[in-house]
Amino acid sequence: MSTHAKRERLLLADLLEAAGPEASTLCEGWQTRDLAAHVVVRERRPDAAGGAFVKQLAGRLDRVMQEYTDKPYEELIQLIRTGPPRFSPWSLKQFDELTNTVEFYVHAEDVRRAQEDWSPRPLDQVFSDVLWSRLEKGAKLAGRKSPVGLVLRRPDGRTAVAHKGVPVVTVTGEPGELTMFLLGRQESAKVEVEGDKEAIERLQGSKQLGI
Repeated sequence: MSTHAKRERLLLADLLEAAGPEASTLCEGWQTRDLAAHVVVRERRPDAAGGAFVKQLAGRLDRVMQEYTDKPYEELIQLIRTGPPRFSPWSLKQFDELTNTVEFYVHAEDVRRAQEDWSPRPLDQVFSDVLWSRLEKGAKLAGRKSPVGLVLRRPDGRTAVAHKGVPVVTVTGEPGELTMFLLGRQESAKVEVEGDKEAIERLQGSKQLGI
């Protein structure tokens, strides 16, 4: 049975393949080749992937990233499609679903929304609810460095507090758009932002959102 993570993985691979290795992405400083290498290293090189969080491993991560960036682009795409090796925790279906659903959704949108002619991608209700569930559980972690109080709100009125504080800014949108906003893609997220003008400017100019 297909999972959301698997579906988003295959979509990401298709988008990367169609865009080619030198297309822009929403990840600052990264072209599609860099993004593809990141996805592969994250799953296949845990000895280096920790460099994104542990300063002492940053040099190793840079070296391994360069090694994979230099590989043929088609090989990177195939590695993404086939998924992680058996020794990787991501080979476990439940772990893959838990940790990769949002990862692959966001990176697929990183490719889509960097193109001039992109348009919003309709999401089915089940997937939207999955993304909302992830937001409810992870909002405080992703929004912990917000410069203002931050509340996320779905169009139906359900809310999640990403950061307690004053003044408060409320961001309203569908779960997929709120996900993009909270993970640092504010300029590309289709949301409505309400609150004090100065507070909104501080939030929208912040580089602190995201994990």
